[in-house]
Amino acid sequence: MEDHDTGAGAPDVGVSRATPPPSGQASPSAGRQNGRPVQPWSGHGQAGDAPQHQNGQQKAKTRKRRKRRRGRKVFVRDDAQLAAAGLSAPAATGAPTSRPLEAIVVPSPSAAPSRPEQDVRRPPVQELPVFAALDLGTNNCRLLVAVPTRHGQFRVIDAFSRIVRLGEGLTANGRLGQPAMDRAVEALKICGDKLRSRKIRKARLIATEACRTAANGAEFLDRVEREAGLKLEIIDRQTEARLAVSGCGSLVDRDTQGVVLFDIGGGSSEIALIDLTGHRSPRLANHIVSWTSLPVGVVSLAERFGGRTVTREIFAAMVEDVAVRLHAFDGRDRLSHVLASPKFHLLGTSGTVTTLAGVHLDLERYDRRRVDGLWMDRDSVDRMVEKLVGWDFQQRVANPCIGADRADLVLAGCAILEAIRAVWPSERLRVADRGLREGILSELMADDGVWRNSGRGSA
Repeated sequence: MEDHDTGAGAPDVGVSRATPPPSGQASPSAGRQNGRPVQPWSGHGQAGDAPQHQNGQQKAKTRKRRKRRRGRKVFVRDDAQLAAAGLSAPAATGAPTSRPLEAIVVPSPSAAPSRPEQDVRRPPVQELPVFAALDLGTNNCRLLVAVPTRHGQFRVIDAFSRIVRLGEGLTANGRLGQPAMDRAVEALKICGDKLRSRKIRKARLIATEACRTAANGAEFLDRVEREAGLKLEIIDRQTEARLAVSGCGSLVDRDTQGVVLFDIGGGSSEIALIDLTGHRSPRLANHIVSWTSLPVGVVSLAERFGGRTVTREIFAAMVEDVAVRLHAFDGRDRLSHVLASPKFHLLGTSGTVTTLAGVHLDLERYDRRRVDGLWMDRDSVDRMVEKLVGWDFQQRVANPCIGADRADLVLAGCAILEAIRAVWPSERLRVADRGLREGILSELMADDGVWRNSGRGSA
């Protein structure tokens, strides 16, 4: 099941859409996968493909000649570098421990054909540092790999997103189910291969509500480390709220006085109240005056009330369930002094609001470039919610911005949205197709200092 999210990519904030890895780039996994032996990968092709009559010295010379002709440089990393990025080699029976775990081939400037009138070779371009962020949520598994560009911005060079429904059945059983864990592990193996195929400066790999609350959450992450070679950290709800805010900083205009940012997830919903009436610092997260994390998301709410057949009475009951939880939030009035201002608005980052935006735009297929940063007024949101509540399950499946993967979850998301809008009424809602991963990347790059040293973000 593929998610329509492809990562940060809005041209207006200097973040491009994901680009696939270079063709022919093999996976560096070693040992055995799925019970089959896998040849070691060194960046020069599979082992054993050189002619048998060549001796070791001739092979080395041949490789050097090939490398010179291609004009490529090879970078190899060891276990310590992988561990610093939260990566490890997947467990492999009998795999030699001294063999490099990762290699990346980077084209050098000399590989490009020179112009006839230009005999002087250009100096090599400084390699940009690569950062990565992985978010394993209750519903989705998402990865972004990016390089810094202008100050506060980055360009995505690879991405992955898949709906895995890790939290399926968690509400009823309190444990992660075997099929759900299997789906997540398979997705994480792909992420691991992508990460090990690059020279990563820093990475942060997180897990959220499903792993936080499941009785076997830690046990599952041990399995992920063994089978996918990734070591994930379970973050707390406050950190999750802060990262969501950090990822959306560029969507808050300079003259804004107050924002309620919400992230409707699969198992929880994070809400942050942001007061910008005073001096504004570069980090939006510094202006959070109150926050909460509701232990309810689209998956958990749909499992309790039903997601396929949702009558208006069931929908109203879902809204009331969330409203009761919001009423218990003591800090909900911390923005009362700006609620009536035209410079206050809601900012939603989740599949619910991006789906609403896609339906609102009547897109034939989901287009992140048109959705991310879109403004919707109060009446437009009302119309879209009313439209979706009026559709039956098959009509929701048929919509290209919803599809079969979201058809049983979207109304639960709309119910959470309606409860939020009732507490913080606003004439405007801004849609963000970004969130935790973008927040992780922004914080990693800022902490690493890449934006301090160069306008292009070079280290």
